[in-house]
Amino acid sequence: MALQPGDDEFDTKALLDQVQQAWRMALHTLQGEARAVGGPWTGQLSTSALSTATAISALHQVQQNSTLESSLQRAVQGAIDGGCRWLADHQNPDGGFGDTDRSHSNIATTLLVIAAWKMTGFLPASDAALTRAWKYVDSRGGWDGLRARYGTDKTFVVPILANCALAGLVAWEQVPALPFEAAWLPQSWYRLARMPVVSYAIPALVAIGQARHHFAPARNPLIRAVRRRAVRPTLRVLQRMQPTSGGYLEAVPLTSFVLMTLAAMGRSGIPVARNALRFILDSRLSDGSWPIDTNLATWVTSLSMAAVARRHNRLQLISSPVPNTSSSEASRREGDSRPPLGTDDWAAQGLVGETAVRWLLSCQHRQRHPFTGADPGGWGWTDLSGAVPDADDTPAALLALSYLDLTDPRWEQLSGEIASGVARGLHWLLRLQNRDGGWPTFCRGWGKLPFDRSGTDLTAHAIRALWAWRSRLDWLTAEVERAGDRPERQSAVRLPEARQIEAAIQRGFRYLARTQQPDGSWLPLWFGNQDRPDESNPVYGTGRVLLAYAAAGRTGDAPARRGWEYLRRAQNGDGGWGGGPSVPYAIRSAPLVVAPEHHHGAVSQPEGGQEGSIIHHSTVEETAVALEALLTTAGSPPTDPTIIRGLAWLTDAVQQGFLEVPWPIGFYFAKLWYYEKLYPTIFSVAALGAACRRWSETGEDPAG
Repeated sequence: MALQPGDDEFDTKALLDQVQQAWRMALHTLQGEARAVGGPWTGQLSTSALSTATAISALHQVQQNSTLESSLQRAVQGAIDGGCRWLADHQNPDGGFGDTDRSHSNIATTLLVIAAWKMTGFLPASDAALTRAWKYVDSRGGWDGLRARYGTDKTFVVPILANCALAGLVAWEQVPALPFEAAWLPQSWYRLARMPVVSYAIPALVAIGQARHHFAPARNPLIRAVRRRAVRPTLRVLQRMQPTSGGYLEAVPLTSFVLMTLAAMGRSGIPVARNALRFILDSRLSDGSWPIDTNLATWVTSLSMAAVARRHNRLQLISSPVPNTSSSEASRREGDSRPPLGTDDWAAQGLVGETAVRWLLSCQHRQRHPFTGADPGGWGWTDLSGAVPDADDTPAALLALSYLDLTDPRWEQLSGEIASGVARGLHWLLRLQNRDGGWPTFCRGWGKLPFDRSGTDLTAHAIRALWAWRSRLDWLTAEVERAGDRPERQSAVRLPEARQIEAAIQRGFRYLARTQQPDGSWLPLWFGNQDRPDESNPVYGTGRVLLAYAAAGRTGDAPARRGWEYLRRAQNGDGGWGGGPSVPYAIRSAPLVVAPEHHHGAVSQPEGGQEGSIIHHSTVEETAVALEALLTTAGSPPTDPTIIRGLAWLTDAVQQGFLEVPWPIGFYFAKLWYYEKLYPTIFSVAALGAACRRWSETGEDPAG
């Protein structure tokens, strides 16, 4: 029986006190993760068996096919040995390997681990480990099962097969030939060439395509001749697309696939290969493993700024240097209504540092991007050179900047830069919108392969960013003109028109209405739930789309109402959302004593765990996303049973330390799973801040 408002267990006043306390706990955690007072944030990506296996294979190919100086030889061998040992220690009970250390096994990662072990001659503690890995692969259909996992998309299945061919597990003839010669075309023609891989995989297309041609050339003499002629010019494409870090997209798997195939062809001495080797060695973690990417610093900073702003619906400036308490008290005595600028509670006051804002503005791409050919104006996921501007990080940055209280005169020195950056970002987003009304990740009109088509989560995010600035176009115009005393700077900024923004928003909403699932949910492109058969995440997708309807004041629209009802139905029995019975997570570091009448999750004794350990089947991330959407769209959240039960679960999870246990809900390229250390904290700060704000609107907020 569902609990109702007024029940003793859900006394509204008591729950509100818990929400306030949990919000401050989450804020304190988020503050502690910032690089400096007021941000920015770096975050930390999960370790990855898949990345570790591909890095080992790449290093081995370099070692076998080139002469390395002694110090580099020792570094490479040490990295190989450490990575192989890490893999041996992280095999799942079913014999397979998952993308992260908290992921289900999958056939792709397991085959890559087998290839790394076979290639290097590493023997786990016993042959049983390798035998169990092969048994897992066979249980998933073997090579046919691998191909079935990816269907017609060759983005990832061909690199895996190439890696396995280098290990002698399959013949090169079984690796599909990739038309690497297509990369010889002008970059603007790529989307017209019907590439068999997604837009971000061009480096793999070139390197692996060349390797297939090298080891198993086409029988057709004309095709062989064309590909022979295309080798040198497409190697120049690889060099042009490589960032200064050496890592394509800052991604270890993509860079490793490029390096291992180049090295296998005897090209480990060319600059592209040397730079890729440097990146892989530099990316190794202290435990001997590799993550899938360096970091998501720009993304988590934008999300953190927006989360901090949720409670007050604005961000105010922390002066630099931060005044001491006495100066803050003096300013209040003089009638300054701004909050005190102490360092220990800046997030609770909705403050952000000037350093963070300048840093975020510096992450905007100001040149045409060599990787995708993207126009200037977008943001990528990190401040590092391998980032590519995209339609999720760009709206996130624009939304973070939209929360700045630009009426504060202290922003005046930055207002011109903010306005110019926002104008460029809005223009970039408008140009990226697909004909179907949705937004793709990187490239407009590229195709229908996963991660290139329009996405509901991307579209909703873009709509929110456009809506946040649509009423401030006059301010943008005035600030850009005021800052445009240098003619070259003014000409570089193209201000969007109100009619363009309005038309784009309306097309976006029509796309969202068309792509809503029959059950009322929306399926996102970049996040998943590994316990669902199709690995989709309708809780995340629906939560993010509902925020767009709320931002535009369209919560009464039929799609929004159906989305709301879906989230109500999707709530788990414990009060949370998401997760699944097959992947409970527990904190075992210390006994946790919880009175049964106050615990809203599942308490059990996991094998090997300590007495009092808590297992939750819902996840903090998905629960927080669902709650933020429901709180933003609800008519009367303080009395809604679904929201109250959800808040009770989330506050309990925060108090029990589950912010420290991120879970794999993120999809990376080609459905590679990841988790991010800051997601539970950021999402909880946003949801609990939204709850505090909604309660304050009713006059019930004890914080005032």
